[in-house]
Amino acid sequence: MRAHLHVRSFSRSRAWQLLPSAVLLLAVVALLVAQPSGHYGMVLAVVPFLAAAVHAVLGTALVGGLTVAAYVLLRHQLLEDGTAVWLIKLAFVSSAAALAVFVAQARVRERALSHSRELALALQEGLLPQHLPGTSAVLVSHRYVPADTDAGVGGDWYDVIPLSGSRVALVIGDVAGHGIHAAAMMGRLRTAVHTLADLELAPDELLARMDDLVARTGESEQRYELAATCLYLVYDPVTATCSMAAAGQPPPALLYPDGKVEFAVLPEHPPLGVGGTLFRTVDLPVAPGTVIALYTDGLLDLRRHHSDAALAHLADVLGAGDGSLDEIAERVCASPHNTTDDDIALLLARTRTLPPEAVVTWEYPASTQSVPEARAAVTRQLRAWDLTELAYATELAVSELVTNAVLYGSGPVTLRLIKDRVLICEVADGSDSIPRPRQARALDEGGRGLDLVAQFTDRWGTRPTGRGKTVWTEQALPRPAARRP
Repeated sequence: MRAHLHVRSFSRSRAWQLLPSAVLLLAVVALLVAQPSGHYGMVLAVVPFLAAAVHAVLGTALVGGLTVAAYVLLRHQLLEDGTAVWLIKLAFVSSAAALAVFVAQARVRERALSHSRELALALQEGLLPQHLPGTSAVLVSHRYVPADTDAGVGGDWYDVIPLSGSRVALVIGDVAGHGIHAAAMMGRLRTAVHTLADLELAPDELLARMDDLVARTGESEQRYELAATCLYLVYDPVTATCSMAAAGQPPPALLYPDGKVEFAVLPEHPPLGVGGTLFRTVDLPVAPGTVIALYTDGLLDLRRHHSDAALAHLADVLGAGDGSLDEIAERVCASPHNTTDDDIALLLARTRTLPPEAVVTWEYPASTQSVPEARAAVTRQLRAWDLTELAYATELAVSELVTNAVLYGSGPVTLRLIKDRVLICEVADGSDSIPRPRQARALDEGGRGLDLVAQFTDRWGTRPTGRGKTVWTEQALPRPAARRP
C-alpha cells in the first residue's frame, strides 16, 4: 500500500514538473496556426512563471531560454510589424524569463529557510524534556513557544532534576543565537547540567563549571560569541528552602498562596562563557504552596519594554487569579504583551513539603557506642512505618555508614530517615572527605562496607554540605500487597 502511494505521489510531482514544457509546446503550436496580425506571442511570457512555480533555478532558466528562443523563431509570423515593435516584444518576453529566474531563486531560498527552521524546531523539541519527572517536592507545568521568525528557533530550555533527600533542581536557560547550532548547544548544556547535578554541587559551583565549559567550547570551536544564560534552583521539601544562582538570567517570580507576587533578589552575574565569574548562591525560605516561575527573557520582550515595566506586567499576569499551574501557564503565554520575535520558555513549580511524621532525625556522638543505638532507633522507626521488610538492609547500611562516620569523620553524627516515594537514609558528619568504594582483597579486614551498602540498597551517593558531607541511600518501598501482616 505504501509503495502504491509513493508511486502515485511521484507520478503527480512528475506531471507538475512537465506542465511548463507542455504549456510551452501548446503555445508554440497555437502561435503557428494563429493569425500573424495578433499579439499572441505575449502568451509565451506566462511560461517562465509556470516553470518558477514547480522548478528550481536551473530548470526555470532552461524553460525561460526555450521560451525566448521560441519567440525568436516565430518572428516570421509578424511580417506586418516593424523591427522596433518586435524588439520591444522580445524584450518583454526576455524580461519575463529573467524575472521568473529571480522568483525561482526566492522560492528555493524560502523553502531552504523553512526546511532549516523545521529541522531546528524538531531538534529543539527532541532535546527538550517530553515528560518531566514527578516528585513529592513540587508540582510542575511547562510551556515552550518557538519564535515565528526567519531566524528559526533559539536555544531556550528548561529541566526538572530529582536530587537526593527528596530535593529537586529546577533549571532554565537560553543559548544565544537561533537555528540548529543554538538547539544543538542547548542539548549539550542540558546534558552537562544533568551530569553536574548528579555530583550534588551547590548552585554557584555548578554555574562555575558550566561557565568554564561554555568558554572552552567557544574557544575550541572558534565561536567566540558563544554565550548562554542559566538559572539553577534547588528546593528542599524538608526545610522548605530554595538555594539558587543565576548567570545572566532574569530572577524567578514567587507567587505566594495569598496572591502576592515577588521577584527573588539575586546578584547580577554575566552569562555563561565570559569566564572567571564568581557566582554566589542565595538561600530563600519558601512557604508551601508557593508557585515558582522560571522564564527566559523572551517572555519579557526587553527589546520593546523596560525591564521594570516588563516585570511589573508579568507580576500582574501571574497574580491575576487563582487556578491550576496549566491555567497560569496558559494565561502567561497568551498575554498580549508577548511577541513572536523570540522564543519563550516557562517553567512553573508549586512547592510542597513532606509531612512531619515522614522525617525522623537523630544525633549521636562520634563514639562506637552510637552504632548499636542507631541500628535500634532505625528498627523501631521502620516498625512504626510498617516497613519491617526493609529492616535488615537498612540496619546493615546504617551500621556501615555510622561506623565510617565515627572512625573516619568528625562528630557529631546525624542520622535521618525520610519516608517518601522511596525510603531515604542519610548519615552526616563534619568531615568533608568523600568515601569511595574500593576493591578489597581476600585477606583484608576492611574495605567492604560501601560495597555491601551498594548491594543492599537501590542507590547511594554523597553530597557536600556546609559543615561536612552527607552519605545517603535509597530503597524502593515494598508494594502493599507484598507486606506481611
